Amino acid sequence: MDVQTFVQQFFNGISLGSLYALIAIGYTMVYGILRLINFAHGDVFMVGAYVFFFIVGLFRLPWYLAIVLAMALTAGVGMLIDRTAYRPVREAPRISALITAVGVSFLLENGGIVVLGARPKAFPRPEVMSEVYQVSGAKILGVTFWVPVLALLLLGLLLFLIYRTKIGMAMRAVSTDMEVTRLMGVDVDRVISYTFAVGSALAAAGGIMWAFKYPQIQPLMGLYPGWKAFTAAVVGGIGSIAGATVGGFVIGMVEILFVAFFPMQSGFRDAVIFALLILFLLVRPTGLLGAPLKEKV
Repeated sequence: MDVQTFVQQFFNGISLGSLYALIAIGYTMVYGILRLINFAHGDVFMVGAYVFFFIVGLFRLPWYLAIVLAMALTAGVGMLIDRTAYRPVREAPRISALITAVGVSFLLENGGIVVLGARPKAFPRPEVMSEVYQVSGAKILGVTFWVPVLALLLLGLLLFLIYRTKIGMAMRAVSTDMEVTRLMGVDVDRVISYTFAVGSALAAAGGIMWAFKYPQIQPLMGLYPGWKAFTAAVVGGIGSIAGATVGGFVIGMVEILFVAFFPMQSGFRDAVIFALLILFLLVRPTGLLGAPLKEKV
């Protein structure tokens, strides 16, 4: 592989990995607090892309304002899902919440097909995302360059929220010990609701940038990115925000480099990612940066 091709594939891997990281953070935040795999998270990613699509189509807002508005509205969708689907089964056995998550996922996917139609829709790509940059002789599409920049900006805002605000402190307290945090007078349900909001907003940003990169949307668009982001969360260490970020970049680079080195076997790239998931669950279930969970008795 020459330098030009390496630079090209490196940027592609970083760009794809940053999208997986944004989605994986939502998985890991919910799991860190509720010990719940939110299988509907990939579909919230799809909802965010559709919200942006309709905002731009109906109100003709600039793309950067439309992203902010779409993230806010999708955060509301995340809070609504928590309030109507997960909170009623909060005290039920964990398997009930897991089945509920699967049900919400099917509801969003099939509801999207019925309401929005199964036919893919062309997605508007901002002009800045279509520009081409020259880096060491490689031609880098604007979306490939700007997606990681925006993802790192959002990650910085998330870290500020988690480590420099009261609600972030409450999230960390709930993830450490929910019952003790409740006894100290913290409204745990409100903290969990905000956690869903933050995770959903990041998923929306990921969905919108995914649609910038692959400019079409359809109701099942969150299926494979969601599963790969879940793989990224497991590889990095589910429950760890840093782990989800690292896992996202690892999965993105593995997928891109596999296609680059073995173009004739590119159809197996999804199988490689899910084989990696199985491998980590067998050999290192805590992931690269995760810590073993302590079961209370």
